[in-house]
Amino acid sequence: MNAFGKSQSVMRVEDVRFLTGHGRYIDDTAPEGALFAWFLRSPVAHAEIKAIDLSEAKAAEGVVFVASAAELRAGGMDLQLEGAVHPGGARTERPVLAEGKVRYAGEAVAVVVAETLEQAKDAGELIEFDYEDLPVHLALEAGGEALHDTAPDNVAYDWDMGDKEAAEAAMQGAAHRIGLTIVDNRVMVNPLEPRGCWAEWGDGRIHLSVNGQGVWGQKASLARQLGLEADQVRVTTPDVGGGFGLKGFEFPEYSVCAFAARATGKPVRWFAERGEGMLTDNGARDVISEVELGFDEDHRIVSYICHNQANNGAYNSGFGQMIQSFLFGRVFPGTYDITTAYLSARGIFTNTAQTDAYRGAGRPEAIFVLERIMDEAARQMGISPWELRRINFIKPSQFPYTTVSGELYDVGDFTAVLDDLEADADLAGWEQRKAESAGRGKLRGMGLAYYIESILGDPEEHATVEFADDGMVNLYVGTQSNGQGHETVYTAFLAERTGIPMEKIRVVQGDSDRIAKGGGTGGSRSVTNQTNATIATVKQMVEAFAPFVADELGVEDVVFEDGVFTAEGTNQRPSLTDAAEMARAKGRDELLRHEGKATLDGRSYPNGGHVAEVEIDPETGKVELVRYVVVDDFGNLVNPQLAQGQVHGGVAQGAGQVLMENVTFDGDGQLLSGSLMDYAMPRADDMPFYGFRAHPVPSIQNPLGMKGCGEAGTVGSMGAVTNAVIDALWEKGVRNAQVPFTPHRVWSLLKEAEGGVTR
Repeated sequence: MNAFGKSQSVMRVEDVRFLTGHGRYIDDTAPEGALFAWFLRSPVAHAEIKAIDLSEAKAAEGVVFVASAAELRAGGMDLQLEGAVHPGGARTERPVLAEGKVRYAGEAVAVVVAETLEQAKDAGELIEFDYEDLPVHLALEAGGEALHDTAPDNVAYDWDMGDKEAAEAAMQGAAHRIGLTIVDNRVMVNPLEPRGCWAEWGDGRIHLSVNGQGVWGQKASLARQLGLEADQVRVTTPDVGGGFGLKGFEFPEYSVCAFAARATGKPVRWFAERGEGMLTDNGARDVISEVELGFDEDHRIVSYICHNQANNGAYNSGFGQMIQSFLFGRVFPGTYDITTAYLSARGIFTNTAQTDAYRGAGRPEAIFVLERIMDEAARQMGISPWELRRINFIKPSQFPYTTVSGELYDVGDFTAVLDDLEADADLAGWEQRKAESAGRGKLRGMGLAYYIESILGDPEEHATVEFADDGMVNLYVGTQSNGQGHETVYTAFLAERTGIPMEKIRVVQGDSDRIAKGGGTGGSRSVTNQTNATIATVKQMVEAFAPFVADELGVEDVVFEDGVFTAEGTNQRPSLTDAAEMARAKGRDELLRHEGKATLDGRSYPNGGHVAEVEIDPETGKVELVRYVVVDDFGNLVNPQLAQGQVHGGVAQGAGQVLMENVTFDGDGQLLSGSLMDYAMPRADDMPFYGFRAHPVPSIQNPLGMKGCGEAGTVGSMGAVTNAVIDALWEKGVRNAQVPFTPHRVWSLLKEAEGGVTR
């Protein structure tokens, strides 16, 4: 057995199931004979609802249930989905089916449940939806037609942190002042598996199965909405084909399907079509930042000021109000010794689908802004971008370090990581690579970004180890895999800690009946928190077994190490599995199940450097990412192979946004990028081959010295790729271009710079 705890990669145990077609996703698991739900959606972005006539739909062939908000309310359902709100932020009602108004194109207006999906769609076309258009508000500024009575100026929140007066005074006295407007464009999440659910009612209980990132929040929400006690609700999650934050939240379809299942007494299923998901899923990013950095004569930062204007969408959603404010603020000063700073954030309600967490949730946005302006400052002050970062890094001797935003960074050696990155980036060969590109008529640029992020989520996690009757050992976990390889990580870690063979361990997740509590997956918390809980459970288990094993061996005391119990005076070496069989034979069933929990002392802070190189064809504007280098400090690695996979995926998502992804609406709020013909996603041939180097500085906030890695690739890549494109365009006179760098946009920028005509 590989010594997994000693940072050994272990082949993924779940891949045999997935690669042989035995994965079980939400649409595979719906009960036999389940009815199909279909949602009628608003064709306009803002309107007053005059009437919804369901009569013809109710009489249609195969239809079992039809409802608008009025029918759900009459049936006793609490229609409201809840979202976090800043103190003083606007509280709004978000009904699961539109009531009174529709506020974005695609908002669900009614539901039809029928024997087949085709029957449900046909019946939906018979619903008469009468509405009167209202003015559409899309601008990221206060004013316009109010979406909600509680926000007459369409301001969702107005939040700030830091000392505004001190920051402005320091900026006034700075030797160098660098300012930028930075657009972080709106993107779609687009997991491989769209959202879906099914629900069934029986024995006075509702069972909702949803492809989510944790079952407990959904359980609490569903109990409230249906007026049920907690023990009347079961939520489960099967295999999940990608989450990225999107699937961590409640959505209207889930509770409506549950209501329909209870109302009809039959199972009800719903699965989003791709276009439906693109229209109605939470969007992400969508923030404009006005930023300014002040430096002294030695190029040290003396002040940092940032003002965010963020799109909140039509309603408050899960963490929507927190992303571009509180979570952005967590890593607002990055890895730099900034003592004077000010951040303000204003969220605006618009007639678009909600925005919420997406791989990184505020941290990619914050680092993107900071690393863009650091690069701009280096250019304007005539200093190397590498040297500027070294001058301003927090030094190892300053840790633990409390940032200007109140975060306590535990450890770090940013200069050492940057030194590794510089070596791997081969700066000595840069001019030759650039000349070779020029010889082929291409512009070549190099971009650097240094990031830090904070792992988020509930610091507490639970784990249970159970010796099952079939000879397997069940490990119950409070997180939820969305494809990251959790089964491999948790199985191998428990095997290393206990000596139980990996093939005898079965990971159990995503079932609120079998697992009473958990923090779910999100914010790069899963492996750090879950292994911490497993350590606590194993400790408890060994302590519980020790006196029993001692009695069985006829000795006073035993020691557990290397997976076996040993004692002086005997050569018997029973394993935990042996001990469990002995306990079962003696009727000591209390020894066959052990529950533990653990709470992290504090967050860890993954950090690292990314270098991107791009080539631009000035004739077409096409940008090609040709070289990429990453050095990360993830603390002690548990499974390097899985960590590298997380980095690769994250980099692709960040680069995809910078180079091609972009959500667009017309002036009426109609989505123009609502299909994969209109919304570009990165493919394999858009990414170069690249490796991953680890420079671990172990965290002191958890027993393993780990730092989360799930979102780090995205946090670092957005700035690196953008800076590379700007570097390539700079020599042609292009300044502060905004993402995404599509061929048409880049070609137009080059034509503008040379005095040509843009098209």
